[in-house]
Amino acid sequence: MNMRTHQLRCIGTGARISPDQAPSDFRDPETRELYEIEYPWSETAETNGEPRNLPNGAALRHLWAERRDSTLAIDQSGVWRYRELLPILQDDTHAVTLREGNTPLYDLPRCADNLGLDFLLAKHQGMNPTGSFKDTGMTAALSVAAERGFQWVACASTGNTSAAMAAYAARAGLRSIVFIPEGKIAWGKLSQSLDYGALTIQLKTDFDGCVRILAELVKRHPIYLLNSVNPYRLEGQKTPAIEMVEQLDWQIPDHVIVPGGNLANGSALGKGFGEMKHLGLIDRVPKISVIQAQGANPLFQWFTNDHAELDPVVADTRATAIRIGNPASWRKAARIIEQTNGWCEQVSESEIALAKAQIGAEGIGCEPASAVTLAGLKKLVKMGHVQKGERAVLLLTGHTLKDPEYTIDFHRGELAQDLPEAANYRRPPLTLEADPDVVLRTLDAEIKKAQTV
Repeated sequence: MNMRTHQLRCIGTGARISPDQAPSDFRDPETRELYEIEYPWSETAETNGEPRNLPNGAALRHLWAERRDSTLAIDQSGVWRYRELLPILQDDTHAVTLREGNTPLYDLPRCADNLGLDFLLAKHQGMNPTGSFKDTGMTAALSVAAERGFQWVACASTGNTSAAMAAYAARAGLRSIVFIPEGKIAWGKLSQSLDYGALTIQLKTDFDGCVRILAELVKRHPIYLLNSVNPYRLEGQKTPAIEMVEQLDWQIPDHVIVPGGNLANGSALGKGFGEMKHLGLIDRVPKISVIQAQGANPLFQWFTNDHAELDPVVADTRATAIRIGNPASWRKAARIIEQTNGWCEQVSESEIALAKAQIGAEGIGCEPASAVTLAGLKKLVKMGHVQKGERAVLLLTGHTLKDPEYTIDFHRGELAQDLPEAANYRRPPLTLEADPDVVLRTLDAEIKKAQTV
């Protein structure tokens, strides 16, 4: 690795190590705290009285815009286009890319109107190559693995991480191993890792149990760990923050609402916004709030009790992407929420299902875990934390086809039965006789019903 570009800093003690000293599980051996990537120009970097020599913000904005016209794969990537802010490779040509990023920023006018807001946007990371936000982090971390000569990579996953890792490993010509909890994964996601050639192992445990097994494995064999404890993942996952403000013509949203699973996403976005402010690209950072499912809410519980450490929970939610009871990046996420004056909330299974249908009614599908953002925003608005004229951005983390069974179950009436409003969004398929008169009578009835809603 190029030592001159970056080092690893322990988030607990502040101790710094060079990249080639990183433990296999990316945790400080004594404190068990995670590391983060620090550059010579980072706000936390030790300068010994020397000038920081910050990159020129105006020049970067011009360069990044210019690269949009490039035909090079690295420039067409919505991650590596911003490579000056993630100089983690010795040679940029080693970047493994599927042209990730460049995801759309949609407006949600109906949802905004329902909430009494003037502005509501959705940054849809489900439009990445493998259908989730994981691609932005995976291109960064797997490129590091490939450049350092690893032949095997591995992850524990509830679905999206495995799909992203397997795809990028295949692209790089590496072998990949996926550990998944038996019977607790959306099969649409698992099918991706199978298709991309991963060795898939189901363990008779939950996600956190898979993580424990994998941590032992990487200590004993030269396998590169690609879960979100890997700080290079967060370097890629910070780039949607840059992309977001670029899409807003460098205007900063007031609130960014993020789903809370393993909690690396909010941490990464906070790092991205913080670095942009430090470099003068923006003059403030948005409030970052994390929303968890009620059945997988350890961070929410930490914020509402007086414990110094996080108490793991036995996770139980149909939003499989965030079914995590002992999130690795909880301390990083808590720090970002506190630094940006954001909030942490929890939402019920019914609230998630209804919110997903409401986003779908905008013509924009998402996986269940993404919908916690809208469900949580409703609570933040009700509590007065988000005001009418403020601009909020929901981070949608996964594509709707990641878990099609969930969508079918909602429209069959098997989800959110306790919320009367959900009936307005159900569209179960109709089975009719092959008779035009029957079809026309049914259509007339449907038109009349729609006019009364």
